[in-house]
Amino acid sequence: MIELETPEAFEQHLRDGRTLVNVVIQGLDLRGYTRELSAAPLAGTVFLGCELEKDALQAALAHGALVFPPISGVPYQPYRGGLYSPEELYAGFDRTRPETYADTLDARIYRHWESHGRGTPPTLLETLAQRLHDHAVTDAMEDLLAASGPPRKVVAIMGGHSMKRGKSDYREVATLARELTRAGFFLVSGGGPGAMEATHLGAWFAVRPEAELDAALAILAQAPSYTDREWLARAFDVRAAFPLEPKDVFACSSLGIPTWHYGHEPPNPFATHIAKYFANSVREDGLLTIARGGIVYAPGSAGTIQEIFQDACQNHYNSVGVISPMIFLGREFWTQTRPVYPLLAQLAQGQDYARHLLLTDSREEVLRALMEYDSALVAG
Repeated sequence: MIELETPEAFEQHLRDGRTLVNVVIQGLDLRGYTRELSAAPLAGTVFLGCELEKDALQAALAHGALVFPPISGVPYQPYRGGLYSPEELYAGFDRTRPETYADTLDARIYRHWESHGRGTPPTLLETLAQRLHDHAVTDAMEDLLAASGPPRKVVAIMGGHSMKRGKSDYREVATLARELTRAGFFLVSGGGPGAMEATHLGAWFAVRPEAELDAALAILAQAPSYTDREWLARAFDVRAAFPLEPKDVFACSSLGIPTWHYGHEPPNPFATHIAKYFANSVREDGLLTIARGGIVYAPGSAGTIQEIFQDACQNHYNSVGVISPMIFLGREFWTQTRPVYPLLAQLAQGQDYARHLLLTDSREEVLRALMEYDSALVAG
């Protein structure tokens, strides 16, 4: 089925004289198109949260269209047609006045989520709105990964939200992400602070020299933790000092997948695409599933360890149709501080994914393992 998710796409569809039969139209204001809609065959047409005038609505129903009405009273669009951008989520933020974060769409949605039962909304309508929103985000994410052009070779970097700017491990992740992006991989992460931010920072600087990355790291180190008042402001300072040129957007793009479940941690603004969810379980599963090119595990705590074993389960049972690398960056951390790797290696004995486990301290080994895996996929 054809999906029309922007006013431009809808208008072009009409100009081309194409039928609306069996077309999905998502989240559009169509109140200016009553004449066209009333005259068109609409059998099997699906209107998801579209604004329709009375005559157009009656015509749609009479012709056999399926109409999902808009849901009012929520600060988000349940039927949104695309992913978020940092510019949308942070519209109204003034980096000279960090308190203005409270006025942004991201903060308004989080306050709404908190005041409406958090993960257990008190009304069916709120639950439905959140589920429709998350479904629309998943659809938009799939559209991004399936877009025309060079195929996206998706690699994820997982790691702790408490990893501090200015520390060696933060720089290590940023440098690794920069090298992976330069090698043609599309980086994804949980979209939050710490190791996640370092991932998208590295992708942002993929076409810039190391000296500029060093300058950005120095700016960010002025507010090391996401709990610091200036954390978000320093990130926008870096964006202002080192903007993405239009010609570099594709080469430096990355995808952050955060959640309002952890809404006290604002999403980092270095991810060019943001798939933000209400349901953390849907977000976690989706993030692991799309990372078909492999996952690198930087030091982290309970959340990262949960992702490790969820990923291991997908590989153990080959539940997503591909067995991909699981790479652990930090020998001492993953064998002594959080001794996950020995258990995982034992679990993998006799399984296909055992040969895709790697424990290393070397960025070069990480890059080589992911490139060899990608080459084998292409060849096979």
